[in-house]
Amino acid sequence: MKPKDLFIILGIIGIVLMMIIPIPIFLIDLLLILNISIALMILLVAMNTKEALDFSIFPAILLVTTLFRLALSVSTTRSILTHAEAGEVIETFGRWVGGGEVAIGFIVFLILVVVQFIVITKGSERVAEVAARFTLDAMPGKQMSIDADLNSGLINEQQARERRSKIEKEADFYGAMDGASKFVKGDAIATIIILIINLIGGFIVGMAMHGMSFGESLETFSILTIGDGLVAQIPALLISTAAGLIVTRAASEGTLADDLTGQMLRYPKMLYIAAGTIAVLGLTPIGIFTTWPYAIILAIGAYVMQKRLTKKQEQEELLVEEQQIEEVRSPESVISLLQVDPIEFEFGYGLIPLADTQQGGDLLDRIIMIRRQCALELGLVVPVIRIRDNIQLKPNEYVIKIKGNTVARGDLLLNHYLAMSPGFEDDSVIGIETIEPAFGLPAIWIDEAMKERAELSGYTVVDPPSVVATHLTEIIKRHAHELIGRQEAKMLVENVKESYPALVDELIPSILTIGDVQKVLSKLLKEKVSIRDLVTIFEALADHGSYTKDPDILTEYVRQSLSRQITQQFSPGGDTLRVITVGPQLEKKIAESVQQTDQGSYIALDPISTQQIYQKIGEHVSRQIQSGQQPIVLASPTIRMYLRQIIERTMQEVPVLSYSELEPNIEVQSVGVVNL
Repeated sequence: MKPKDLFIILGIIGIVLMMIIPIPIFLIDLLLILNISIALMILLVAMNTKEALDFSIFPAILLVTTLFRLALSVSTTRSILTHAEAGEVIETFGRWVGGGEVAIGFIVFLILVVVQFIVITKGSERVAEVAARFTLDAMPGKQMSIDADLNSGLINEQQARERRSKIEKEADFYGAMDGASKFVKGDAIATIIILIINLIGGFIVGMAMHGMSFGESLETFSILTIGDGLVAQIPALLISTAAGLIVTRAASEGTLADDLTGQMLRYPKMLYIAAGTIAVLGLTPIGIFTTWPYAIILAIGAYVMQKRLTKKQEQEELLVEEQQIEEVRSPESVISLLQVDPIEFEFGYGLIPLADTQQGGDLLDRIIMIRRQCALELGLVVPVIRIRDNIQLKPNEYVIKIKGNTVARGDLLLNHYLAMSPGFEDDSVIGIETIEPAFGLPAIWIDEAMKERAELSGYTVVDPPSVVATHLTEIIKRHAHELIGRQEAKMLVENVKESYPALVDELIPSILTIGDVQKVLSKLLKEKVSIRDLVTIFEALADHGSYTKDPDILTEYVRQSLSRQITQQFSPGGDTLRVITVGPQLEKKIAESVQQTDQGSYIALDPISTQQIYQKIGEHVSRQIQSGQQPIVLASPTIRMYLRQIIERTMQEVPVLSYSELEPNIEVQSVGVVNL
């Protein structure tokens, strides 16, 4: 056993023996001073504690000090009743506090008892009780938060154990404080009872045993009783205050002095108001000599604090600037420059009103609607679109970038409208000739005065924000296959897994990988086939993925599974589907040109045949466009993807379908046959 352990054990035993064995009066004086010293030290430690757990031994100390005070009260009571004296400490307190008047000392003592019992002890007890209850109620939520941080990798296992241990210790501490506060309450009650016993019992003993007169006995034992009560109540008051500080500073992050100076003196302007109020009070009968010194002190303090606060803010701003400069100079700072935004929209300074909400711009709201529209039509979660101004562009110019590369640009005239003719020109509609950026159609910019006339003439009139929104939507649809990578595909897979876990678990990774699924989804989006029905797509991949891993062939199987969707996409109302069919000679030519390798199959046509296919299909497509119909090429399932590979460079917008991708009940009409 260590010496300090033995010392504490002997001390506790000595406290208990004090209640039984009489002790000399000089030793009582020493122990009373020791009691006051311990209480003062506990209060100072509580004031300088940052967290409650830093003084976790406090409930036990509260019990020991309460027991020590009660043992001293028993010893002093025995000495008062036996010898009619209790040492210099008690007698000095009894005479000094009351100023020589017993009644005044008695009143002061009662006030101290009331303050401790009703105000401090009662408040500390209630705060400890509520803190213990709230701490226990919050434990499950805190445990879940720790588990979430651990699962997300924000903390390691060691940090998680430390946090759990801290939560458990907090619950134990506040529970112990709730119980220990009852000791303080009981101590206050015991002090009052001991006071009554000393006063009445001492008065009787003084006359019966010590031969004192009525007045002498009353004065002697009143002074000793009041002194004994004060000597006991002052340490009790200090420790009760310490208990209140501990339980009421649960949300603090510093010492009491730090919190007072940092929070109470945070607003210098409020001190000016307080100084002014105190100065005004000096104009009343109170007098300026009583109030104005404090007003001057408050005003000077506010001025000094404001100067110090301003200097601190300047230092912080300078430090932030230095850190930014240091980050730019550091070799690690270039890492952030490697990040490429999936989609960017840059515009010249003349188009800032489009994005500035304070100037009525609604571009941000339109982009939100574009993302919703793409999610509904394509089943694609469009990444966040980065919007920024670029002084290197012309004032009215904008560019759209995909992964850092410009894919489209256009010009806008604010306070104008873009008018597109219905097929015939009206000479009365005058404007600035231009090209509609989304579809490349001829158009003119007209002002507000010309808008009504253009609408009456059948022109399609749109405002600049709508032009930008339409252009951006078409660019996203055209490049949707570039916006879906493995990470985006994984996000879609996880979304499906929430509702169809068996399907996803069977498909990934036992049959296909995330990369294989991403390739199929990208090929579907490249031909503007919506991937919103991921369940059907995954079902088809699970059925055929065990036979082949070729993404082109898997895409064909998926397209056949989406036959109803594809049919409704090109024939929404069940109307007759007018298509350009592929002749048997061309189909045979393409089928014979397919080369099979270990890496997959590809088409190997001679340049002359390829040029003839371009020419023949181009003629039919032009006739369809001139007649106002959407050109659609229909081929057999075996050559559909190869024909698409041939024409996608020159006729990317022309869809190529196969017979297996159309519903049996749809009526198909051939408007032309492509033959070599």
